[in-house]
Amino acid sequence: MSFLQIPVKMPKNSGFTLVELTIVLVIVALLSGGLMLGLSSQREQIQNKETQQQLDVIRDALLGFAMANGRLPCPADPTVAANGGDEVVQQCGVARGHIAPYACIATDQQCTREYGTLPWRLLGIQESDVWGNRFTYFVGYEFSDPLIKGEIDAGRRTRFTLDTNGRAKIQDGSGNDIASAIPAVIVSHGNRGAGAYQTTGNQLPGAAGDEAENANATLTFIARTPTDNFDDLVTWIIPTVLKSRLVAVGKLP
Repeated sequence: MSFLQIPVKMPKNSGFTLVELTIVLVIVALLSGGLMLGLSSQREQIQNKETQQQLDVIRDALLGFAMANGRLPCPADPTVAANGGDEVVQQCGVARGHIAPYACIATDQQCTREYGTLPWRLLGIQESDVWGNRFTYFVGYEFSDPLIKGEIDAGRRTRFTLDTNGRAKIQDGSGNDIASAIPAVIVSHGNRGAGAYQTTGNQLPGAAGDEAENANATLTFIARTPTDNFDDLVTWIIPTVLKSRLVAVGKLP
C-alpha cells in the first residue's frame, strides 16, 4: 500500500538581514538626532526669551530706583556667596570729579565699585538668570554715587544732570558702535555662563573673544546675534530715557 506524498512548501525567511537592520538603525539614529537638536534649539530659544524678559524687568527696576533716589544703585560684590545682593558703598573721600574729598563728612558715602553684579536684594528681583548665574552690572560713579550732605543741603536731588554723559559703549562685535555714552549695562552670560559669577561667588572660566569683552570690567560691551561661541544677552540704560523719567517726577532739571 502506498501513500500519496504531497510536497510541503517551507515558508521563506521574512526577517531582516543584517544589512537591512543596520540601515533601519541608521535612519532611526538620524531621526532621533534631528529631533533632539530641534528640542535643544527650542529649549534654548525659550530660555533666551525668559532671560530677556528678566532683563526687561531689571531695566525697569533700575529706572524705578533712579526715580525714587535720584541715582542708579551701586553694584553688589560679585564674590559674596551669602547675605549679598545689596549695593556696596564706602566712606566718601575719593575725588571723582563730581565729588571733592574735602566736601565729604564722616557719614557721606560713595560706591565702592563700578563693576560687579546686580544688587538684586536691594531691587527686590531675582538673583540669577535661568541658568543660575548672576547678572553682571556696570554703572558709572557719576550716575550712582549717593548724594553727600553738602549737596543735599544745597537742594540737589540727583547725582547727575541733564548734561552728564555715561562712559560705556555697546558694540556689535565688528568694532561698530551700537550705543555710546551709556550710564549702566546689564549682562546675562547665557547658557555657557563663561565669565559669569555664580551664586557661590565664584566666577566661571572660559570667557574668550566677545564673551570676554563682557566679563573683563572695561567700558566696552558686545551685543550681537548668538552664535556657537557667543551666547551673552545684554541690555543697557538709555541715557535719554533715564533723564526723561527723572524729569517726569520733578527731580530734573
